[in-house]
Amino acid sequence: MTSDALGAAVPAAPVCAATRQPQPLLLGVGAGAAWRALVPCPAPTAIRCTLLHRYLRTARRRARALRRVLIVGEGAAVEVARHRVRLARAAGLTVPHAAPAARRGLPVLLKQTTDRLGALLLLVLLAPVFAVVAALIRLDSAGPVFYWQVRVGRDLAPFRMWKFRTMVVAADRMRTALESANEHDGAMFKMRRDPRVTRVGRVLRRFSLDELPQLCNVLAGHMSLVGPRPPLPEEVERYSGTELRRLSVKPGLTGLWQVSGRSDLSWDETVALDLSYVDNWSYGRDLDVLVRTVRAVLDGRGAY
Repeated sequence: MTSDALGAAVPAAPVCAATRQPQPLLLGVGAGAAWRALVPCPAPTAIRCTLLHRYLRTARRRARALRRVLIVGEGAAVEVARHRVRLARAAGLTVPHAAPAARRGLPVLLKQTTDRLGALLLLVLLAPVFAVVAALIRLDSAGPVFYWQVRVGRDLAPFRMWKFRTMVVAADRMRTALESANEHDGAMFKMRRDPRVTRVGRVLRRFSLDELPQLCNVLAGHMSLVGPRPPLPEEVERYSGTELRRLSVKPGLTGLWQVSGRSDLSWDETVALDLSYVDNWSYGRDLDVLVRTVRAVLDGRGAY
């Protein structure tokens, strides 16, 4: 087998407790870009197999160093988008090959152009909305209209992210006292009934209007219209090597996390969605997320 092979069915593969069938193992060698791989058993319940989970954890660590992904063996399936799969030859066999997501060329140029022109157009069209929201914030509570935080962008680069203020002025100093009430697992802090949120702030969050000033971040090149959620520096400090891969692309104003349930998702589900976006990015997928964002905003599920 060539050195860029990721998956292979071997005689010593573990037996799945659910199907009693040998399972394909993942093997990884080499150096290069990072990859996330998931190989389920044929049966729906087999993913819970203890042996398989152990081998998957080992395989994921080894797979990070691979530039290419090859899968050999019946029942093996890598979590990749269909547009990335090609047929390739390895050791005299025809096997599926998962090509890396585009990082240059026309698709990337289209994304950059869409980001800048889209952000500029939306800022112009939504200017009346900005004015109304600013007036409501001023009337509701004392403090500035806008609020900024340092967030971490692509390749760990910090930037100043802007939002409409939805909390009281002293909200950041109050967070430490509320840590025990955090309703989210993992690195994020979320509360359904956060006492720091103002009356107008609850409405803005319900319809994601507080995020609109981030169009300025998109225009400045710090963010993209679509991408993973931009994390706080203290969140990044607790990231594992796997979670750090979320930062290999620009963070987004919207993304798979926002259109799939937002704060109702667990941390593991959030990371899985972001890594799926990173590994399987395409321009068409960005357009799909933008369309789904409209429905997610109107639905409001997980927005708090």
